Amino acid sequence: MSVHEVIRRLPDIGAVRRVSRALAVLDLVLDGGDDMLPFFAFDSRWSETEEAALMRDGSGNEYSIVFSPEGAFAYGFDHDSPISPWLHNNKLWPGLLDGVPEVFHAARDEPAFADQGVPRATVCFWRTTADDAWRTGPVDGALDGAEYLFKLLADGRPEAYLTFAEDYFDVKLDIEPIRHVYALMPLTEYVVTSLNPERRLADLAEGIAEIGYPRS
Repeated sequence: MSVHEVIRRLPDIGAVRRVSRALAVLDLVLDGGDDMLPFFAFDSRWSETEEAALMRDGSGNEYSIVFSPEGAFAYGFDHDSPISPWLHNNKLWPGLLDGVPEVFHAARDEPAFADQGVPRATVCFWRTTADDAWRTGPVDGALDGAEYLFKLLADGRPEAYLTFAEDYFDVKLDIEPIRHVYALMPLTEYVVTSLNPERRLADLAEGIAEIGYPRS
């Protein structure tokens, strides 16, 4: 499934932002220790006007979504993809950035998403607040890794995260606390300890503030 199929399945900007925030909170609760790098992160203070959803799987795959008043801009990078710029003399795959609206040029050129000036990208898509759908360049992305990278966002269901988390964290989880977080209901001690008995709400205050998630 390439980026073209993935963006047809993605919900609107608000829903992608909501699920992204929920994924970051669930990762914060479940990660089991502050020494571990988060799989999912959300920075509600990316800039004065922007928020960012980030995914890093620890194996070289990642995505970054910048939410701004103008809409949302996303990069994804599959390090095993045959269209990786590192396999083509540090050049992005033809068409990958074609058509990016000017309002997203700052996110497109963000140094944090690049190595030596070249974006870490095998996937790129965007949506302005005026758009009725997500957009992407005229790229043949059959092997771009978009399906793996954006699977949970495209699915959007708490049940999809349950399947992912039980495998990744090797734990048995209850679906109800996950649904609570997906709904962005205020985080409580009960929800936290139901997900991870070793975590306490007070210990998560800094991370919750960075994510911009409500707490009771």
